[in-house]
Amino acid sequence: MATSPALTKPDFNYETATIRLTSPMLHIGSEVSQLSPFEYVDTPEKVYLPNSDLLARELLRRGRLNDYIGNIERREPITDILETSFGDNWPQAKAVTGERIFPAHLASRNWVEGNITDLRPMIRNGMGQLYIPGSSIKGAIRTAIAYHLLKNADQYHVSPNKRVSEIEKQLQASMGDLRRKAKFYDDKAFMDELFTNFTLKDNRGSDKIGPNTDFMRAIHVTDSEPLISKTLTARNGKKQTFNIAVVGEVVISSRFPDWKAKFKAPIYAELLNNVRSELTITLDRHLLAQFQHKNGMKLPFENLDQLLSICQGFARRQWELEAEYWAKIGNVNDLNIDLLWDKYYSKPDCDYDLRLGWGTGMMGTTVGSLFEPELCSQIRDTCGIPAPGFEAPKSRRTVKDARGELRYPLGWVKLKKL
Repeated sequence: MATSPALTKPDFNYETATIRLTSPMLHIGSEVSQLSPFEYVDTPEKVYLPNSDLLARELLRRGRLNDYIGNIERREPITDILETSFGDNWPQAKAVTGERIFPAHLASRNWVEGNITDLRPMIRNGMGQLYIPGSSIKGAIRTAIAYHLLKNADQYHVSPNKRVSEIEKQLQASMGDLRRKAKFYDDKAFMDELFTNFTLKDNRGSDKIGPNTDFMRAIHVTDSEPLISKTLTARNGKKQTFNIAVVGEVVISSRFPDWKAKFKAPIYAELLNNVRSELTITLDRHLLAQFQHKNGMKLPFENLDQLLSICQGFARRQWELEAEYWAKIGNVNDLNIDLLWDKYYSKPDCDYDLRLGWGTGMMGTTVGSLFEPELCSQIRDTCGIPAPGFEAPKSRRTVKDARGELRYPLGWVKLKKL
């Protein structure tokens, strides 16, 4: 007689949620800051990242490698050489091994008018597919938690000497050598106190603070699914394409003291438009409950809903600062911000839950929005490019669409539990 399979009890020590992540535009950098002209081919329609080894071998075999190198060094067109070597349909060319020289998943739509220089690549996995690393999401969550703890220091019993007013005093006192210490200054100033100054009740931790006593160990964020282009049909029959890989013109805009806009030379980057993917966030409730702060600070969340709410609060603050900035700045020459304003920052409420990657700036990657504006300006002038007399940050990165109109901010994401 067959027996029924045993029913498994849910493990209440863990809370796991599948998260749908969406974003209008993302760029998360890779280990390589920019590609050399030998590593991409731009055409009016698409930008291709070839398999460089295969391309070099096939051009050498056809006696055109030196011509190809010469044209690149002289910044002359190379498509003629590709056409004479591989035919008019050269993007589909294969090496003698049968492998594609220009793999389809390494091609992006070209939104740039004119030549592309110093192309900045987006991060890819081992298969060459675009994706969002879980570490990038977890890092943004960590900053959101730090912001929340410092903003609500009384509620969570943050140590008096690690509150915003004291951190500001320490920053002022150490401004002279802050540039040399900038990379790790926040750890000593407050991050170690907020995240690692804990003991574990079951004695798995040591008295020395470090990775083992960091309560973020209780949170695990997976990498996103590969960001592969896909077209979905909505209930109303309307089709929409997601995860559109593009090479776009990123405008670095700034302002004069009277708030009139100005902009610098553009940056060209691999971008992902209309992002839609899924990932998993897991909270180890049992492990989280073991953390006891040495100075009595309370942990700010017990479940994933509370954690996502903390992220939303930080996103709202960034949104307020961005809306204030773009409300004050004016159109100048061909830098028209009407589309950007109407689509995004004219909205009174923030629709997003987090900000990732490029474009987040000082206020998105630090707790700087809690500090006095003058102090933020001093920090920027000390650690970055000096801009005396301006609040920080005064520049923004935004993306032009295929028609050359300034349209997209970078990095805003929505996180929806499924």
